[in-house]
Amino acid sequence: MSDINQASEPNQPLDRFFADTPDNSARDLSEVNAVELISTVSVHLLSAAALRCGLADDGEEYQDLDEARAIINALAGLVTAAAPDLGDTHARSLRDGLRSVQLAFREASVIPDVPGEGPGEKYTGAVA
Repeated sequence: MSDINQASEPNQPLDRFFADTPDNSARDLSEVNAVELISTVSVHLLSAAALRCGLADDGEEYQDLDEARAIINALAGLVTAAAPDLGDTHARSLRDGLRSVQLAFREASVIPDVPGEGPGEKYTGAVA
C-alpha cells in the first residue's frame, strides 16, 4: 500500500480515488457510495468555479469567467440531475453552493447575462 493511502483518514475513502499514485487498487471506487462520490465531485466543481469567479485571495490572478461558466454549467447539471438521489440535506447544501457561485459569476461579469441565461440557469432557473 502506498504512503498516501496509509496516511489517509479512515473516513476519507475518496482520497484514494483522487490520489496521484501508480497503485491501481488505490483508485478502487467500489467502496464509495454514490452520494459521497457525487457530493465530493460537486465540492471540487464548486471550489473550481469559485476560484474562476475570482473569489480566491488573489482573485484576479485566477479569474476566468469563460472557464467559470463551463464549470457552473456542469455543476448545475450534476446537482439538478442527482438531487432526487442525494436527499434533501445533501441536495440543499449543494444547491446553496451552486447559487453562491452563480451570484458570484453575475457580480464579476462586466456585462451581465439576461436573467435565465446565466451559467447553469437552464437547469436551475434564473438566479437574482
